[in-house]
Amino acid sequence: MHRLTVLYPPPADPDHFREYYVNTHLPLVAKMPGLIQSQYSLDVAGSKYFAVFHADFESAEALAAAQASEAGKAVSADVPNYATGGVEVMHYNLS
Repeated sequence: MHRLTVLYPPPADPDHFREYYVNTHLPLVAKMPGLIQSQYSLDVAGSKYFAVFHADFESAEALAAAQASEAGKAVSADVPNYATGGVEVMHYNLS
């Protein structure tokens, strides 16, 4: 199993982030091929981050294929529409 994690620092407009992320961005993510499951939280306590997202794929290759797909390109292109605080992205194998 391979996981993509996205950490979101605080945005300029938290209300816009919440509304856009849930109603527009996450439906785009759901269209990514090979996505096994995803999770997110907009209530990250004790952290410098506003939100966190996890997406699981069968392998690093499956993640790369999803990111290269039309759906993956749409997801990447959409990030500036809500993540005004930037993003930190990492991916790794789950043991």
